Amino acid sequence: MKIPATINTYCPKCNKHTPHKVRELKKSKGRRTLSFGQQKFLRATKGYTSKKAGQVRKVKQSQKQTLMLECTVCKKRHPKGMPHAKKKIEIKKKE
Repeated sequence: MKIPATINTYCPKCNKHTPHKVRELKKSKGRRTLSFGQQKFLRATKGYTSKKAGQVRKVKQSQKQTLMLECTVCKKRHPKGMPHAKKKIEIKKKE
């Protein structure tokens, strides 16, 4: 999906519609420690033992993307979620 580099949209700080710079918000890939129950489940299903609970779910091919909008007037940043899942987002530069 192609998105323009600047969008005229509502700024909550200015309390009016102003031009905003658009950039894609990258998801952080930080590690999480697993809960005790999840660790126990992974130990039980490891190796050649039978499955303990249900089938493994398929991984979705695309997720809902999030855009970070920055107001050109007051420099306030706020996120804007996309309504549908998109595989790829391309921000168009003006030439």
